[in-house]
Amino acid sequence: QVYLAESGGGLVQAGDSLRLSCTTSAPSLTSYAVGWFRQTAEKEREFLAAIDWSGETTYYADSVKGRFNISRVKGENTVYLQINSLKVDDTAVYYCAAQWNVATDAANYHFWGQGTQVTVSS
Repeated sequence: QVYLAESGGGLVQAGDSLRLSCTTSAPSLTSYAVGWFRQTAEKEREFLAAIDWSGETTYYADSVKGRFNISRVKGENTVYLQINSLKVDDTAVYYCAAQWNVATDAANYHFWGQGTQVTVSS
C-alpha cells in the first residue's frame, strides 16, 4: 500500500501559477510512476500528466501541454506539477496516483491521494 498526499492547492487568480506536490511517507515513491489527474463535479476524472520512476519519460494531455510541467528529482520522494497561466477552467480537485508503470489511463493506477482543491478566480 502506498499512501499519497497532495499539497499546494488553494485559491488563486487567473494568470497565476501554482506548484502542486505529491509525496508519501511510506513506502518510498522513488520506484513508482506517478500521474496527475483532476476532477470536477461536472466532469469525469481527467488525465493531466505522468512521469516514470526515473523522471526521464513524461506524458501530457494535449489540453495542458505547454502550461503544465511534471517533474521529480530521481531518488527523492516528491513529484511536482507546475501549473502556469491558470485559467478559471482549471478549477478542480487535483489528484496524484502511483503505480509501477507509467500510464495515462486512471484505471491503471492502484494508489491514489485524497486530492487538493485548486480554485481559480477571474
